[in-house]
Amino acid sequence: MSTEELIRGLPGIPAVRDRSRAMATLDAILCPDWEFRFFSFDSRWSPTEEIASMRDGCGNDYSIVFSPAGAYARGFDHESPMSPYRVTPLAPWPGLFDAVPEAFRAHVTEPAFCEPDGTPLATVCFWREHADTEWKSSPMEALPDDDESAEWLFDVLADGRPEAYQRYAEENYEVTVDIEAVHHVYALQPLTQRIVASLNPDITLSDLKEDTARIGYPHEANP
Repeated sequence: MSTEELIRGLPGIPAVRDRSRAMATLDAILCPDWEFRFFSFDSRWSPTEEIASMRDGCGNDYSIVFSPAGAYARGFDHESPMSPYRVTPLAPWPGLFDAVPEAFRAHVTEPAFCEPDGTPLATVCFWREHADTEWKSSPMEALPDDDESAEWLFDVLADGRPEAYQRYAEENYEVTVDIEAVHHVYALQPLTQRIVASLNPDITLSDLKEDTARIGYPHEANP
């Protein structure tokens, strides 16, 4: 799947944000230790921005910044033929950032997304301004046929079904995941102790207070 194919299947910004919050909340329940989670969401990344992120512990990751301008996404697959490490000195794939609009240019060189020398760590890049009717990416020539960064980095997010998250979680955390509870969280219904216990009996709703506050996920008013 190319970046163009990926973004054609993505819903609008609000749905991508909601999926990201749901995935981060489920990971917080299943994996109390933040360092070992795949999906995270920080609603306080900056005074005006939120960020959804994925990191697999093997050097691959993605980030989606939600801002007043819209949403900007970048992903890095360390084994991709488009990696900036393919050449010396490091350099992004030609054209990868050429069409990024001015509203998102600062994200290209955001230190959190770059090597210490300022080289952007990305093999995938796409964005959507609030006035846009679709996600966009830079048109590029001579793309490698064997690059699958877009497909596998964003697969759970792009799929959008609770069953896709269930499959990922059971494979990565080696636990049985209650699909009814996953549906509950994907619908962004208030988190209850019953739902938390059905996913992970070793933690309580209270244990998740800091995580859910950062994610911006609702708790039941009177758990």
